[in-house]
Amino acid sequence: MSDFRFYHPVEVRYGDLDPQGHVNNARHLTYFEQGRVAYMIELGLFTKDQSFMEIGIILADVHLTYLEPIYFGRNIKVGVRVARLGNKSMTWKQNIVDADTGRELSKGEVVIVTYDYKTGKTISIPQEWRKKFSQFEGLPF
Repeated sequence: MSDFRFYHPVEVRYGDLDPQGHVNNARHLTYFEQGRVAYMIELGLFTKDQSFMEIGIILADVHLTYLEPIYFGRNIKVGVRVARLGNKSMTWKQNIVDADTGRELSKGEVVIVTYDYKTGKTISIPQEWRKKFSQFEGLPF
């Protein structure tokens, strides 16, 4: 848990549950996405009134490990950190933890590609983003 400098609280809603009574596996990805958007807002790279077509990123790859079930009412938060900056892609580490105990409930890694939706092409990671990610995460610029 100490690897993450950013956490975003997430409410476990009744509608997130599957017939077995725990959070559906697909919801973990939704929680991860909520965390990524909150992280971008926190770093000033996205605003709540912006279109998602302007955020300029596409999810390219996901690896997710489920460590234990999450039940309705559990107090959880999503950890987010940028672990690697490439030319046009970034590797983000994420996890979901019990906010009360710090126990890790799931963890994953996603590859995000910077993208220009107007031209339909990948683009280099903007220098402003590199600077903010590097400063926040302590990565080489």
